[in-house]
Amino acid sequence: MKKELSTGFNTRQYMNSGEFEVFFYNDMDLDHVVDHTHPYYEIYFFLNGDVTYEVDGNRYELQYGDYLMIPPETRHHPIFHSTGQDYRRFVLWISRPYYEALAASSVDFAYSFLHVAEKKQYHFRTDFITFQDLQGRLLDMIEEMRGTRPFRETSAHLMVCSFLLHLNRITYDLLHQVPAVYENVLYLNVCDYINNHLDEDLSLDHLASFFYASKYHISHVFKDNMGISLHQYILKKRLQASKNGILSGIPFGELYHQYGFSDYTSFYRAFKKEFGLSPKEFREQKSLPEGY
Repeated sequence: MKKELSTGFNTRQYMNSGEFEVFFYNDMDLDHVVDHTHPYYEIYFFLNGDVTYEVDGNRYELQYGDYLMIPPETRHHPIFHSTGQDYRRFVLWISRPYYEALAASSVDFAYSFLHVAEKKQYHFRTDFITFQDLQGRLLDMIEEMRGTRPFRETSAHLMVCSFLLHLNRITYDLLHQVPAVYENVLYLNVCDYINNHLDEDLSLDHLASFFYASKYHISHVFKDNMGISLHQYILKKRLQASKNGILSGIPFGELYHQYGFSDYTSFYRAFKKEFGLSPKEFREQKSLPEGY
């Protein structure tokens, strides 16, 4: 968890922005929050704490992987059974006008809250891997909203739209008892992570720590799905990326280090074994200018 993205708890029950806000809270010894309502939609994701949550008179014993869908003007509050441990959760607020505009554009955006309104079912429980994915998406949203990159507002809007559709699919699967294929989800998530972090630490220890799964389980799931070992897959991906790097004119002295090779000799041998050409021969074959 990215500690710097957490927000200190406050009692504000109104939105500062006009459309959506997302928070990661990590509190210690928070022992009382008053029963309250607010005029916007809230989606609450529970991570840790000795907590029961009451929504509209219904009490839910929370565990990691639970989320709550709380419509506007619905009374809710946490009930703390003990202190001394972290109370961690994500909270996504969506204004009523923003939600209604999305729902008007497509009923797909409204699926979960329509179910809540009809059945008064506020509590949903996911599996570990699914919730890990939700957690990563929420952290990405917080980073984007707090950042200063160009086109931040449009990007954040698209991320919220994508997140709502993704969550609605999860809700649909839970309600229709679609079996969760844990191994396949883990495999796809590992592939996605590798493809986006080729220039970073991709050791099995790091992946096991990031995905909260054993090294054996990750290795086994990956080999069953891909047919090659995790190490072989990472190597092939890095070599393909380095090939593109050569075409982009990146010097060899930078290239091997950028894609996780300890020295040029090991990079040279792996490249030639994979493609049948040395890095230099490949560059010359593509007729790049000398001096790169």
